[in-house]
Amino acid sequence: MKRFIETLKNIYKIEDLRFRIGTTLFFLLIYRLGSFVSLPGIDPAQLQNLQNQTSDGLLGLINMFSGGAFAQASVFALGIMPYISASIVIQLLGIAVPYFQRLQKEGESGRRKINQITRYLTVLILIPQASAYLTNLHYQLPDTAFAMKGIWFNAPSIVILTAGSMFVLWLGERITDKGIGNGISLIIMIGIIARLPMAVVQEFGSRVNGGGLVMFLVEFVILFIVFMASIALVQGTRRIPVQYAKRIVGNKQYGGVRQYIPLKVNAAGVMPIIFAQAIMMVPITIVGVANSENLRGVAAALSNITGFWYNLTQFLLVVAFTYFYTAITINPTQMAEDMKKNGGFIPGVKPGKKTVEFLDTVMSRITLPGSIFLGLVTILPAFAMMMGMSQSFALFYGGTSLLILVGVVLDTLQQIESHLLMRHYDGLMQSGRIKGRPGMGM
Repeated sequence: MKRFIETLKNIYKIEDLRFRIGTTLFFLLIYRLGSFVSLPGIDPAQLQNLQNQTSDGLLGLINMFSGGAFAQASVFALGIMPYISASIVIQLLGIAVPYFQRLQKEGESGRRKINQITRYLTVLILIPQASAYLTNLHYQLPDTAFAMKGIWFNAPSIVILTAGSMFVLWLGERITDKGIGNGISLIIMIGIIARLPMAVVQEFGSRVNGGGLVMFLVEFVILFIVFMASIALVQGTRRIPVQYAKRIVGNKQYGGVRQYIPLKVNAAGVMPIIFAQAIMMVPITIVGVANSENLRGVAAALSNITGFWYNLTQFLLVVAFTYFYTAITINPTQMAEDMKKNGGFIPGVKPGKKTVEFLDTVMSRITLPGSIFLGLVTILPAFAMMMGMSQSFALFYGGTSLLILVGVVLDTLQQIESHLLMRHYDGLMQSGRIKGRPGMGM
């Protein structure tokens, strides 16, 4: 406790760090306040049907990522996820389309161009999503909930929902520039955390009424163990030693030291889970188009989040997408070429093709346990619900919510620690340093 208080004092002494933390909290407060501002023309007192619809299932997961704004018919109802979707599309295009490959190699100017294209694509995604959201509103809410009808309500609401999401994106970018941590990741995390107190209260009430207070304590112990295991997954690395040859430039000697390439066990982050959840929506979409009893049975089996076929399919998809995403983000050939250009080599491995094969073999071996663990984390909420937990509380036991919480917290703490160490203060931990992670792979 004494060390914790001393660390807070050190943080307060650093003016730049104090300003960044205050700026981050201010922008996050704006986001949370905006989540409770309903669309103009809607009676907030008649949103009960919408809130019931988002209490569980896929919409419940979307509502959690938006911090409850989806169920409030808020101006921030669509949240930051359309931007994440656009970023994924651009990232995949960077693999197949030569134009985006050239932009990725152009440095800062190319990055600015890619960011601009991503924003345009975000708007294109937002417009149909806003229309679909309003259609669902008209289906769920009574006519008395709308002060305006037809195009007089839909057209302004589409503009407001689109502008709201773009404003959330702007807040995230300002947090990244002026605050601490990755702004977009923090916005997603704060939306998830906002649902945690209500989920805990509901779970506590259900356990107390059922006489299972001991079980409630056991659930928190299990949740703590799951968090520790997830931290181990996020921070797990395989260090590859690299020896650099000595070079004499003028009167100075360069190289001659051993460094390490840290290959992450979970290099794909949360992307395989996001891809798998998107694929799992395909059967439901097909059933909506094709009116077939056989397809309805398949869709029912693949939409039951506690069912065997749903969890088996999602587990296998996560494992497959982990290998896929790791393969497109980690390029052993490029790593081997960079080492060769800088006079580096892996001890005991010949430069060139042998180095590529060695790195590829290591990545394949460490990705296997990482992908299996990631698949287990994905289906943990189903096991939690089988134990009698409510879905709102069980979602914190795994999936994207758990990995986002762990990854963002570690990344933010790592940045705070960097500021402390740069000013010659002690870090956040008494021994060792926080490794963190380079973003969330989004």
